[in-house]
Amino acid sequence: MLARRGAEIRYSEVTPKTAYLNRRRFLATVPLAGAALFTARARAAAKLAAVKGPFSSDETPTPFQSVSTYNNYYEFGTSKDEPSKNAGKLKTSPWSISVEGAVGKPKVFDLDAVMKIAPLEERIYRHRCVEGWSMVVPWIGFPLNALIKAVEPTAKAKFVAFQSLYDSKYMLSEREAGIGLPYVEGLRMDEAVHPLALLCFGMYGQVLPNQDGAPVRLVVPWKYGFKSIKSIVKIKFVEKEPPTTWNLTNQREYGFYSNVNPTVDHPRWSQATERRLGEFSKRKTIMFNGYGDQVASLYNGMDLRKNY
Repeated sequence: MLARRGAEIRYSEVTPKTAYLNRRRFLATVPLAGAALFTARARAAAKLAAVKGPFSSDETPTPFQSVSTYNNYYEFGTSKDEPSKNAGKLKTSPWSISVEGAVGKPKVFDLDAVMKIAPLEERIYRHRCVEGWSMVVPWIGFPLNALIKAVEPTAKAKFVAFQSLYDSKYMLSEREAGIGLPYVEGLRMDEAVHPLALLCFGMYGQVLPNQDGAPVRLVVPWKYGFKSIKSIVKIKFVEKEPPTTWNLTNQREYGFYSNVNPTVDHPRWSQATERRLGEFSKRKTIMFNGYGDQVASLYNGMDLRKNY
């Protein structure tokens, strides 16, 4: 039998940690005779090899248990604990991502092809969610700009639009979720090519759990969490500002930019403070979530109260 190292195994062959930790459920899905061998291989393969990337926070990461069980993923439930219970229905392999629009090289990538575009990096990022909670997560991925460069955007590409998977057979309806589906998001081109914007495939050294956006998501750490769209199936380069789900749902409360800004309150609560998952006391919210030195120049001359 040919043995391959974890870094050489295709993403489609990797079993997420959340699947194999439940031994009884896992053993029920494979022949008993091969269960021990398959489990050992899955445990070895569930690690994603990555070099340490730039821009990492020196803060202690939030415990994996908190990040993987306290989620916003409305397609699998509107309460924070529901996605981790329901997202096991999401089939992450095979997976394809269509890259289209104003590009010289449109292409439908399978997931393994996307992951070969650039070396994987681990980056520990701070995150701030619009509801007032925050976390620190070691993500694994590569800068979104590597994919953008590979497809050669044309001069008409002013924005990048993203779309999540939606399957009505096992996801909530629009009425049940309270938002339009499929979930859509967008960035201005200069935001998308910024080296902080990450195309993400894993966290905490392993593949993404379904509820955290498997198998591929966006991570934009200077914006509120809902901008970091999960389970991406389409990336389109467009000339005009694309629609975004929460802006469509309630334009008064959710703007296109959604930069973390403690001086601009949500209409129903203050954004001046936040609570880190696992902590009792609150801390002050920092402009651009603490990434101002890197991204503030993107918004020179803009009124960030109007363009929230």
